[in-house]
Amino acid sequence: METKPEPGAGLLRSAQEALGAVARARSAHRAGLVTRETGLVHTVSTGVARVSGLPNVGYEELVRFDSGDYGIAFNLDEDDLGVILLCDSSRILNGTEVRRTYRVMDVPVGPELLGRVIDPLGNPLDGGAAPSTAARLPIERPAPAIVDRAPVTKPLQTGIKAIDALIPVGRGQRELILGDRQTGKTAIALDTIVNQRNENLVCIYCTIGQRASSVARGLASLRERGAFEHTVAVVTEGNDAPGLRYIAPYAATSIGEFFMAQGQDVLIVYDDLTHHARAYRELSLLLRRPPGREAYPGDIFYIHSRLLERSTHLVEALGGGSMTALPIIETEAENIADYIPTNLISITDGQIYLSPGLFELGVLPAIDIGKSVSRVGGKAQLPAFHQLAGPLKLAYSQFEEMEVFARFGTRLDERTRGIIEHGKRIRAILQQPEFGPLPVDEQLALLVALTAGVFDAVPLEAMPAAEEAVRQVPRAGLPPALLADLHSPQGLDAEGRAAIAKAAREAVTRFLPAEATSKANA
Repeated sequence: METKPEPGAGLLRSAQEALGAVARARSAHRAGLVTRETGLVHTVSTGVARVSGLPNVGYEELVRFDSGDYGIAFNLDEDDLGVILLCDSSRILNGTEVRRTYRVMDVPVGPELLGRVIDPLGNPLDGGAAPSTAARLPIERPAPAIVDRAPVTKPLQTGIKAIDALIPVGRGQRELILGDRQTGKTAIALDTIVNQRNENLVCIYCTIGQRASSVARGLASLRERGAFEHTVAVVTEGNDAPGLRYIAPYAATSIGEFFMAQGQDVLIVYDDLTHHARAYRELSLLLRRPPGREAYPGDIFYIHSRLLERSTHLVEALGGGSMTALPIIETEAENIADYIPTNLISITDGQIYLSPGLFELGVLPAIDIGKSVSRVGGKAQLPAFHQLAGPLKLAYSQFEEMEVFARFGTRLDERTRGIIEHGKRIRAILQQPEFGPLPVDEQLALLVALTAGVFDAVPLEAMPAAEEAVRQVPRAGLPPALLADLHSPQGLDAEGRAAIAKAAREAVTRFLPAEATSKANA
């Protein structure tokens, strides 16, 4: 006879099994104490806070306030802790609780950042969603060792004639841009970024303490010219916390190092390190660090050297990537022997100096060729450029010396007048409008024509039109084999230069005066 199960027996059995599982879990549980270090804010100043407690915190460790904001432990004093605030000081109050995070400051990195505007913490500033990157890197990282570095041999074309011809920049080089206020320093950096549109090169544009209107104008110019797709903008404005301005270039460098480690070439612009040095001086004085020359702390050289030493060209075993740095600094009254300029000049591999005098005369870009130098030089220059740079720089230097004497009404012989007239044409050709970078072919056609004296008989007022005519020569009048020689490791031979000069001479014939035309035909 079959027996029926009692009603509710299955439910009872399930309850008993659940209670048994709970009893087993309870008996297996071992309660433990979790220690948590906390401290309290007892003083708040502009950009810094003094914190008591946290006896085991490490140098440059990230700490978190109850408000959700962060700071960096910077001074590990005997009685308290000096913290750099990464937020507005008004958000931190006396008595606020502070906790350790057990990590250093890091920043999100990855290709998702391309075309984005972020702050040094990785927060979006362009109105979009937060970048969903898969990796983060510390903002402070050791520079590559000497054995991990390769020579700088590949050029970075800026598209600016005066730089590519006379002050070449190589991939992995650190080239300083300096000059007084409003002399076009940022314009050179932005032109260089624009010229990398089709060069498979990632650009990082880091602004440090700039006016919001200037930053917005620069970023809008990059977008209009299609250069923002390969660019990451790390932005801090003048009213941001000094802590954010201090960490901005380090965060931007870590983003660039991610791409460099993938074997890519990177260009990073720091605009500008003068504001960075001032932010660090402000923080150091508020933290009672001893002031030195011009009230800067003694380690001001070190903060810039450890930043710029991270820009290099890696060996092939590490991917062969490179990071080229264009730091910008501001001089006062053309004094390049000031403290911060001399520091940066000694750290970098050359400098591009912009003269206020040339800027006022309308010579743009206002590059002073005599005070500018590239210590990598022709090793990172296309051979065709290298062949023309020496005679061109010598002729321009002679012109600048002769021009000084000519201003006093000195009677000049025919040879000196020829040098001055030729130099005026060089200066006219080296002028260039903003956001008008030129391709290599057009630059070399102009330089060959200059060294061959093609423009010497062209009136100065006709030089812009004559230059435009010669720029058309590579596309209209040169055979493909000769165009290939412009980029070849051998450069141009005498026949190639003669062919380009002949085509350029024919292009400018219509701009010559009547007597010069008849003389040329004869």
